[in-house]
Amino acid sequence: MIIMGTGTSIGVPVVGCRCNVCLSDNPRNRRMRTGVLVRAPEGEFVIDAGPELRLQLVRERATLIRAAVMTHAHADHIMGIDDLRIFGFRLHASVPIHCEDIVEKQIRETFAYAFTDPATHSHQYAAPKLSFSRIAPEQPFQLLGLQVLPLRLRHGTLDILGFRIGNTAFCTDVSTIPAQSRELLKGLDTLVLSVLRREPHPTHLHLDAALKIIRQLQPRQTFLTHMSHELDYDELCSSLPPEIRPAWDGLRIPLTTGIRSEHKSTACQGQQ
Repeated sequence: MIIMGTGTSIGVPVVGCRCNVCLSDNPRNRRMRTGVLVRAPEGEFVIDAGPELRLQLVRERATLIRAAVMTHAHADHIMGIDDLRIFGFRLHASVPIHCEDIVEKQIRETFAYAFTDPATHSHQYAAPKLSFSRIAPEQPFQLLGLQVLPLRLRHGTLDILGFRIGNTAFCTDVSTIPAQSRELLKGLDTLVLSVLRREPHPTHLHLDAALKIIRQLQPRQTFLTHMSHELDYDELCSSLPPEIRPAWDGLRIPLTTGIRSEHKSTACQGQQ
C-alpha cells in the first residue's frame, strides 16, 4: 500500500499561506490530497481519486489502474476520476468503481459527460469509461486477489467507508468510528487514520481524539493522514510515541495477512 497523499481538501502548502508549515523546506510537510495506491497480486487499484491523481500515479510509476474504491464523494476524493480515462483505453474496458449507492449517484452527477451516449462525444477518448460495483459495510469483496472489508465510519453527519485489507486499515475523513466498526479494526498491524489538527473539529478527528481511538484499537503501528497545515511533521514526531507517526506522501506500507505480525514497527524508522 502506497500513501499517495496525506493532505486535507485544500492540500499543503495552502495557496497564499505564509505559515511555517506552508513555507517549510521539509518535503514531508508537502501534502497532496488524500488517497492510496494498492499493488495487489493481480494488479493495481486506488482508494479515492483526488485532484492530483495523475501526478501521484506518475510519481509512483503506476502502470495500469484496474479499479477504484471510494470512501465517499467529497470533491477532494473524486475529482481525479477523469484521470482514470487512460486506463480504460488500455484495458479496452470500463474501469470499475467500487462504492456505495449514494457515491455512485454523486459521481454520475459530477461526471455526467462520462455516461452520455458515446456517439455524442467529440472523439472516442473524450470521456472515461467507468462502471460501478456496489459495496456495503461489513460485506467483504474480492478485488485483484485481495479481500477488502468495508467499514462504516462517520464524517460529521455523513456516512462514509473505511477499508481493512488483511491486517492493514485505511480510515480517512473520520469524526467517529461506530462501535461495531471498532471491533473489526482490532488486531491490526497498521492503521492509517485521519487527523486534521490539534483543536476539535465538527467533521474530523483532532489529535487527542485520534490518540484515544488508537489506544482503544491498539494497532502495532499507526500513520496519521489527512493533515492540515496546522500540523508540522517534525513537531508531531517529537510529541508522539514511536509507534505513531504522521504519514507522508509516498509512504509504503506492507500489506500483511493472517495472525498479527510480530516484526518491529516501521513507524519510527522514517525511511520507507
